[in-house]
Amino acid sequence: MNLARAIHFDESDMNVFHSPARTGEWCISGGFEFSNFTEADLEGKARQAFSNGWLGVETFGRVTFVAVTRIEEAELAALETALAEHFVAVYGAPSLAAALGVAREEIAHMAELCEGQAANTLLTVARELTEDGVRESYRTIAPGAANIEQFAVHGSLDE
Repeated sequence: MNLARAIHFDESDMNVFHSPARTGEWCISGGFEFSNFTEADLEGKARQAFSNGWLGVETFGRVTFVAVTRIEEAELAALETALAEHFVAVYGAPSLAAALGVAREEIAHMAELCEGQAANTLLTVARELTEDGVRESYRTIAPGAANIEQFAVHGSLDE
């Protein structure tokens, strides 16, 4: 089964998110975090997290890019438990047992996004508020399609 890990090409996530995800941690969409947001909530770093941040399931920080990779069964079980514990601690789920089903659904959604993707495929998420709630869309960047020019900072050392 494939899931996705946080990846950083530069330090920008450290500056644009309140809490950046750690490089290499497993990630999910995390759109549930914004279910009660209104336009008034979308300012500054909160807007950035809403607009294009994946949710790391270790630090519960945000990251702009994730890369598809294989997850082992033991890692998957630990991830499900960590997310369920987060639902209890932060969102008031009544019990770990009750939260575990929802955690599995969130992870299954991410696995569905990663299904059939080659290892190291990059994924991005874009969110918008609609009358019906939060709408997410996803983009894939195939391995090899991302060229260093997209991420390199150009300048001159002659000065």
